[in-house]
Amino acid sequence: MTSLHSTSPAKIAWLQGLSLPSNWSESKVKYVAPGMQAGEAITAESIEPVGTYPVYGGNGLRGYTEAKTHHGTRILIGRQGALCGNVHLVFGEFWASEHAIVARAADAVDSRWLAYLLHVMNLGQYSQTAAQPGIGTAQINALPVPVPPLSEQRAIADYLDREVARIDTLIEEQQRLIEMLRERRTAVIAHATSQGADVELRRVIAVLRQGWSPNCESWPADGVAEWGVLKVGCANTGRFDPAENKRLPDEETPRPELAVRQGELVMSRSNTKDLVGAAAVVDGSYPRLLLSDLTYGLSLTDDADPAFVAYALGSPGMRVQISAASKGMSHSMQKISQRDIRELRVRLPALGEQRHVAAYLDGQTAKLDALIAETERFIELARERRAALITASVTGQIDIREMA
Repeated sequence: MTSLHSTSPAKIAWLQGLSLPSNWSESKVKYVAPGMQAGEAITAESIEPVGTYPVYGGNGLRGYTEAKTHHGTRILIGRQGALCGNVHLVFGEFWASEHAIVARAADAVDSRWLAYLLHVMNLGQYSQTAAQPGIGTAQINALPVPVPPLSEQRAIADYLDREVARIDTLIEEQQRLIEMLRERRTAVIAHATSQGADVELRRVIAVLRQGWSPNCESWPADGVAEWGVLKVGCANTGRFDPAENKRLPDEETPRPELAVRQGELVMSRSNTKDLVGAAAVVDGSYPRLLLSDLTYGLSLTDDADPAFVAYALGSPGMRVQISAASKGMSHSMQKISQRDIRELRVRLPALGEQRHVAAYLDGQTAKLDALIAETERFIELARERRAALITASVTGQIDIREMA
């Protein structure tokens, strides 16, 4: 390949010691994608939901604007943040923002093949800033790459376009199934908790307490000897998850009076609009798990079954109330006050019926949750299959010519 800096076939570090096919060569990114550079800054005010030219950032489409920076086929690489190293192949006329590195395939290189190659190289691993991950063109340009002949690049790209599209279609079908199962789960809960007298929640709250938020480690406590402070995500699914906690540092004095109590409801005080107020029953003894400042602990009177109330709080009608009561400057950070919680209105049948409904919902939601988990695992395996297929193809571990 005369336009590339070629060497004899060799083992490339990121290929984990695999040898290249005899007709492939080793090069570097700067030769297969010369002139790589960052996009141009654009203000949020200049980006609209509709417009003449799409605006692409480090994670794909951001919106539209009335000016453009590029035309043709380009590969965009996320250069900042948690999505650093993301790869997108784009076409036509567009604006590439400063959050993306813009790459153009060399004349003797197929753009689709190059995009697949850069994708499996996991470029985010080369980010050099911990607080705000970032990657530069110099880091990417220096990376070695395996290069097949142009005809084989095109064959690889054609093969992957077909196979990846099939896998993606299968994943989309499974994602729609998950949506249907979740909708079914919501409908079952809504129907089962719709009967009974309409009362304010304050009538069945015996104790409503709030925790504290000391500086914690970024990892969870071991659940035995160590102390942990609950994260708001401990109640997100409607089932209490004790692993959702952060370890209390050894130098910090624990406050045992804030430990969660078996049978009480833990509710998120602050979260996204969809999750603020999510509640779950503490179903075991966790004397070293403490409520945080962003979680409430609700102990109920003998007139209310905690499991029933937790299900009721997750029903569509209650979610509307919680959403209306929560306040915050952004959709991603909403808070609900103790007063607003006490004023929530819930339908409560007789205690025996509450327990009967809670037991019924335990069974129904367990079945649906199992199906959802099974489908999510299928999607995970499909994504692993897709990644493995791309990696094997662009590293020459499978002969695409035999797959035609």
